[in-house]
Amino acid sequence: MTKLSVNLNKIALLRNSRGRDFPNVLKFAKKFIRLGVQGITVHPRQDERHITMQDAYELGRLLADNAEVEYNIEGYPSAEFLRLVEEIKPTQCTLVPDAPDQLTSDHGWDLIQDMKMVQDSCARLKKAGVRAAIFLDANVEHVALAANSGCDRVEFYTEAFAASYGTATQSQIFADYVAAAAKARELGIEINAGHDLDLQNLAKFLSIEKVLEVSIGHVLTVECIEQGMESVVAQYLAICKNSA
Repeated sequence: MTKLSVNLNKIALLRNSRGRDFPNVLKFAKKFIRLGVQGITVHPRQDERHITMQDAYELGRLLADNAEVEYNIEGYPSAEFLRLVEEIKPTQCTLVPDAPDQLTSDHGWDLIQDMKMVQDSCARLKKAGVRAAIFLDANVEHVALAANSGCDRVEFYTEAFAASYGTATQSQIFADYVAAAAKARELGIEINAGHDLDLQNLAKFLSIEKVLEVSIGHVLTVECIEQGMESVVAQYLAICKNSA
């Protein structure tokens, strides 16, 4: 069964827009956990425009003794970010090749150019007892390179799949993900996925075998506004339960 990890960045963005601690990120984390999600994800950026470093630490304390809910911290492996992860010791850290001023994650690692950085970062994470994941495009050659990175998992960047869903290019794009996932399984690399997955397209994506975790935030937050948290989370959990 695929685990659902809810990304809280947009909850933090709403809070920051008003200069008050409302909505409270910890309270929303607890609400999602009560509804049955198996993971909480955050992506603290250098400008703290949504999740702050303080949020990351507070969520770490909240989840430290909760063996049923994984804590995933995403981010670019700067010295400051890696120190934060080493101190919090989340279940997993997903390394993302984001520039400081980047609006959102929009590509996977170039492991030809950045292999040394990724290798060194994965080694630090594993030394700290943190599962190392890397953000990757759905490309068989990239997955083959990832086998030398020291990562435990790849998180496939799924925007291309989401954008093609229901269009004439869906089959071709989806085939790229199927092939990349098969290569990861062949090499013993575990699989996560995330970016623009939603209630309409998730079941199709999870027909790919052994996707262990999906991280969903922006769309899930909008869907919660439209339909209510209880309904939305229940629908996602049902889809994840029926994954390949």
